[in-house]
Amino acid sequence: MNTYKRNLYLEKGNGSYVYDINGKKYLDLIGGIATCSVGHSNPEIVKVINEQSNKLITASNLFCSKSQELLAKKLSELSGLNKCFFSNSGTEAVEAAIKLVRKHSNKKIIAMKNSFHGRTFGSLSATWNPKFKNNFEPLLPGFVHVDFNNIKALKKEIDNKTAAVIIEPIQGEAGIIIPSEGYLKEVESLCKKNNVLLIIDEIQTGNGRTGKYFYYQHENVKPDIVTLAKGLANGFPIGVTISDLDFEPGDHGSTFGGNDFCCNVALKTIDIIEELLPGVEEKGDYFTSKLSEIKSSKIKEIRGKGLMIAVEFFEEVEPIVKKCLENGLLINKVQKKVIRFLPSLTISIEEIDTGIEILKGAIKDD
Repeated sequence: MNTYKRNLYLEKGNGSYVYDINGKKYLDLIGGIATCSVGHSNPEIVKVINEQSNKLITASNLFCSKSQELLAKKLSELSGLNKCFFSNSGTEAVEAAIKLVRKHSNKKIIAMKNSFHGRTFGSLSATWNPKFKNNFEPLLPGFVHVDFNNIKALKKEIDNKTAAVIIEPIQGEAGIIIPSEGYLKEVESLCKKNNVLLIIDEIQTGNGRTGKYFYYQHENVKPDIVTLAKGLANGFPIGVTISDLDFEPGDHGSTFGGNDFCCNVALKTIDIIEELLPGVEEKGDYFTSKLSEIKSSKIKEIRGKGLMIAVEFFEEVEPIVKKCLENGLLINKVQKKVIRFLPSLTISIEEIDTGIEILKGAIKDD
């Protein structure tokens, strides 16, 4: 169905590079929209894939899974929360979070303006942008939206009729919108004061993307529910909802969620991410510093945290994206005037330099 505008056939990948069906090589700074966390065809991941494919792909959740238990234990240790529900994607992880809230309270859920939480009905109800929603109403009731990075707006809306607040610590689809330092901590404090659950959507910011495994660790925040997906298994479809709250048998389910194959790939991916974490902020700082050296009146602002980076322009960026594609660089237009970079955490300084040079040429030519 006609849900994406696309015209490039990619056939294989290696590290930070992908190749189309004609053999042309591209430096990939989209990273599967943050899913390819440790590089295309990572040898350690390929080894796990081969080994597990000869053992068991899935036997359904009617049976116990040791790999699922090990992954849940690892994610609990990383997050500081005790229970995991495994699904297949970020939007499913948000759906589970909403159901978990509804199980404990039927009060309203506060989300943020310009937020993006997914495209299924519950997660779409939490999402703000009307362009994603208008064709599919009526949506799930009980959601209200307030300004992001505005603690006064949240204070005004939060009350004894509030069940939860759901928030992206950095708004990814909105163009890498980074809140003021301390804002997330203020949100946490406000939720605790009002006995309101705090859901932090780490689907794009998690898995080491910002220099810590979860973004909320930068501000020493402890959420009640965390949603995670994208780069958890280096491109394999897996989502997880993490919380101290729990379901009962029959409350929720997933046929493929937490299958042995994806869980084993995720376990190895986490191992690699933990090794890479010390260098993520350093690479991100280098990337943003090189972007800031581009002298162009077209550039309005550069924003980033770790390897989650955006450049906002004064004009539409489609011509720049197309020129980069022609010259072997894949970048993502996330808003009309915003380019987003979500490279694999394995990207090298030399590869960053290569990308910057191609981008410079595209900006100049445009």
